[in-house]
Amino acid sequence: MTALIETKGLTVRFPTGPLWNRRSFTALHPLDIAIERGQVLGVVGESGSGKSTLGNALIGRQAPSDGDILFKGQPLSGQARRDRAGRFAAVLQHPKWSLNPMLRIRESVLEPLRIMGTAPAGAAGRAKAGDALEQVSLPGGYQDRFPHELSGGQRQRVSIARALITQPEFVLFDEAVSALDVSVQAQILNLIKGLQVTQGFSAIFISHDLAATRYVANRIAVLHAGRLVEDADASVFYGLASHPYSRGLQFASGLTTDPAHELALGKPGLPPTGCALAPRCPMAMDHCRQTVPELQATSGARIACFDVEAGRTALATADARQTTAGMR
Repeated sequence: MTALIETKGLTVRFPTGPLWNRRSFTALHPLDIAIERGQVLGVVGESGSGKSTLGNALIGRQAPSDGDILFKGQPLSGQARRDRAGRFAAVLQHPKWSLNPMLRIRESVLEPLRIMGTAPAGAAGRAKAGDALEQVSLPGGYQDRFPHELSGGQRQRVSIARALITQPEFVLFDEAVSALDVSVQAQILNLIKGLQVTQGFSAIFISHDLAATRYVANRIAVLHAGRLVEDADASVFYGLASHPYSRGLQFASGLTTDPAHELALGKPGLPPTGCALAPRCPMAMDHCRQTVPELQATSGARIACFDVEAGRTALATADARQTTAGMR
């Protein structure tokens, strides 16, 4: 079955440095990943790992430097913007910044349809906006308010209503709950999960919060220094992640309590050769510092590590020791 959206060697570089000494920074190294219809891909990693760059590339907001992005099997770059209109949508981190403070909520919600030239006017427009707000559990009367009259959670609900009003096939959620209070985060996550089931859109859910990602994602992609280091079914990733970096992220999020995994995190180091994690990896070997590992297929996952099975054994042994100690 053809994936809804797929990358083939996707690479993104940005120019850096002064004009007289321009250099190139690789934000995403060649990356192959596929998102099936109705699937939610959770993307996790530290700041600067390339998460938002990947998300922006997938919805056409960032042009690839190399490689291809395929949408329904066809190169995204070859599709006219007007043909892509309404098929992609985004819900970003700060709803206060994404809503025009001078526009009433109704006008903001209908804006995507207006850009497409299909926004209904008058009573029909009010009804359309009201229906969109009802889907995100906001009474239709909210459409006459301005953004400053709403709470952060309500503004994010408006952002979701606006994103989904065109019935998109693919939605980017980029840190969509990180700016909200914990109690409100749970409400928005429930909303996203429910709408994804009823509307059937595919999505990429970018977050620093592994617990939030666990709730909404079917599959997890782990990025480190612009490289995909683990791509796994959510059940596999949260059962026993194989990559030492993934285990470090889980420790930092409180999903595992073995302090041995903390060594996989810390200050990022970018060696000139080899695996970028090697300077802070508890299982690094000499050849890890010389050669970049390729993704290897394992049961329910792909892992970029030279010694996946040894790593799994070491981690499982550590977990067993911790469990035994807790029973004493």
